[in-house]
Amino acid sequence: MITVLFQTETHYPVDRKKIKAAVVEALGGKTKRATEVSVSVIGDRMMKKLNHKYRNIISTTDVLSFPLNDSSNYRGAFVESPDNVLRLGDILVSFPQAVKEATEENKLVDDKIIELTLHGLNHLLGIHHPE
Repeated sequence: MITVLFQTETHYPVDRKKIKAAVVEALGGKTKRATEVSVSVIGDRMMKKLNHKYRNIISTTDVLSFPLNDSSNYRGAFVESPDNVLRLGDILVSFPQAVKEATEENKLVDDKIIELTLHGLNHLLGIHHPE
């Protein structure tokens, strides 16, 4: 069973079911045990604050991910939880940045949020891109 914990600021209109379904589908073949991931849709002010606190960058970005385990030391196994649930971590998506990028790319905002969420999910799974 895959659980997607989803949170958004109330004034951001997003299709929670569609985003959750995309995460579940993306994880479907990657795990055979109970798995949990958190997705939050936030504003630029919070994104900028998190970037400053954790990355020493004083600007906003479109997505951040915070793995529960340090994936830079990933050796094929995550730390086991007592209830045997694999908790991957947190994905945060900036709604204003998603709107901006969706407009530039002529995409639906929910589709852009899904794209950014899946990008963050890859980071949680230890799949990174060159900086």
